[in-house]
Amino acid sequence: MTDRRDFLKTSAIGLMGGAAATLLPGNSFNTIANAQKPAGGPLKKAVLISMLPKQMSYLDRFKLAVDVGFEGIEAQTITDPKEADQIKEASMAAKIPIHSVMNMAHWQHPLSSPDPEDVKKSLAGMETSLRNAKLWGADNVLLVPAVVRPDTTIPQAWQRSQPQIKKLLPLAKELGVAIGIEPVWNKFLLTPYDTAKYVDEFKSPWIKAYFDVGNIVMYGFPQEWIRALGKRITRFHLKDFDTRTRNFVNLREGSIDWKEVRKAIGEINYSGWLTVELNGGDEAYLRDVAKRVDKIFAGE
Repeated sequence: MTDRRDFLKTSAIGLMGGAAATLLPGNSFNTIANAQKPAGGPLKKAVLISMLPKQMSYLDRFKLAVDVGFEGIEAQTITDPKEADQIKEASMAAKIPIHSVMNMAHWQHPLSSPDPEDVKKSLAGMETSLRNAKLWGADNVLLVPAVVRPDTTIPQAWQRSQPQIKKLLPLAKELGVAIGIEPVWNKFLLTPYDTAKYVDEFKSPWIKAYFDVGNIVMYGFPQEWIRALGKRITRFHLKDFDTRTRNFVNLREGSIDWKEVRKAIGEINYSGWLTVELNGGDEAYLRDVAKRVDKIFAGE
């Protein structure tokens, strides 16, 4: 048997040889360096259209988004066809894609409402959002699926909303636009496992999960949600939240562990769009936000 002295001598030689090998050009040194980079596919940073200065034309807003460092836009539902065309033209002229559309009817007229008129208006809003997405070249629409209120329990929200969303699936498939389900302080889908079950029950490739990193910090850890939802996630929203003051704050200034979030994004091998959803501001502010996203992407 090798005694302790021989073992330590052999181990030391092995370690020295390994260390020397990593310093050789073209050897494992590069492998180690690459291993320190965040895993996953390429990430693309986008900005919510409402963050851009409203006093500007759409073209100038989109040019500003490009100039400060964003690669894409998430738009919001537009009911005026002329305005919708302006947005399309601005996107093409500024050479910045619209990757997703945020539906705007789901809060005032939730699909889970006991009032048939509310549901009718909500479905019409989603149909407009899906057609907006097709016009603008986006392949996703964000939907808050239900809202729990005094007149709507959690089981009722689940039972009422799913049949209505199923009515939208033929149009989603026809247009090639997925529906991203987002939990957002609506007292519904309060865990990632509920959210996964809700999405899975549709058994449709046109229903995905839209995950907002800042929405669940008061009652959960974003990294846990990301790992649990995994491949169901079609898009991310980026915003930060301070649990002490209970306020949304600028990226990297709140209670979110962004290194763990970035690690989890890599672990599910996500590749695609992450959209900042914060208050709007001027050029200097937007440029700073874009740089903060770069640091998050880099795992800093």
